Amino acid sequence: QVQLVESGGGLVQAGGSLRLSCAASGSISRFGSMSWHRQAPGKQREWVTSLLRTGTTMYADSVKGRFTISKDNAKNTVYLQMDSLKPDDTAVYFCRAIVSPNTYWGQGTQVTVSS
Repeated sequence: QVQLVESGGGLVQAGGSLRLSCAASGSISRFGSMSWHRQAPGKQREWVTSLLRTGTTMYADSVKGRFTISKDNAKNTVYLQMDSLKPDDTAVYFCRAIVSPNTYWGQGTQVTVSS
């Protein structure tokens, strides 16, 4: 069983930055992948970015060039650096880990970007 706890959300003005953290209860170095997803009010949850065990990163077009995923294996934590935030980035952000064959989700952290 893996537990994920997100933190770092909050209210920020458009153009500002936030860094989200996802602390895992297990050793993330053995996880197949970790990713961030978000869900805006009235919308389906959408994928934002992934970091594979190989180190490969992938980003949704909507955040490419503005968001950066990274990890600290020693702290078992994955980060999402969000820069140049837009009001459309407002959502609850969720961390997900795939430890085959299981998938684990965190409880989410709210990010609100004001115009």
